[in-house]
Amino acid sequence: MIIGIDPGNTHSASAIIQDGRIVTKCYRPNADFIKDLGAATALPGFKGHIVCEMIASYGMPVGKTVFDTCVFIGQLLQVFPAMKRVTRVQVKSTICHSAKAKDGNIRQALIDIYGPPGTKSTPGGTYGLSGDMWAALAVATAFANGCTLYPETQLPA
Repeated sequence: MIIGIDPGNTHSASAIIQDGRIVTKCYRPNADFIKDLGAATALPGFKGHIVCEMIASYGMPVGKTVFDTCVFIGQLLQVFPAMKRVTRVQVKSTICHSAKAKDGNIRQALIDIYGPPGTKSTPGGTYGLSGDMWAALAVATAFANGCTLYPETQLPA
C-alpha cells in the first residue's frame, strides 16, 4: 500500500494505491487530513509507505502559500517521521520519462496505467479523481515505479 500526498497550504490531497489499483482518494482541510491519515496508518496490520510531494526551488519567487505548505509538510514529518518525499521533477521524470512533462501529460500517463475515468453509471479506474488528487496519485505511482527520493539530510548530533 502506498499513500501519495499532494500537500497544500490549507487543504491536501491523497491517493492510496495497492496491487496496481486505486484504493481511495480524498481532498481535505489540513487539520482533518492529518487526523484521517493518522487513523488510517494506525489500523492493525498497516504495512505501507507514505510519500509526499516536496517543495523544491526552481529559481522563481514564492509567497506565503508556498511557505505555509512547507510548514504543513513539516507537521506531516513530525507525525509521520518515516514519510518519504519526492519532488515534482522526480515524479515527472518517473511517470513521463521527461522533466518537461506538463500536468496533462502526467494525467494521460495515469489514465494509461489505471484506466479512463468513465461515467457515473460505468466508473473507470480513475473515476472520481479531480484537482490535486491527480498529483497525489502521481506521487504514489512514481514511488511504486522506483522514483528517486528527495535527498535526506542528517541533522548535527
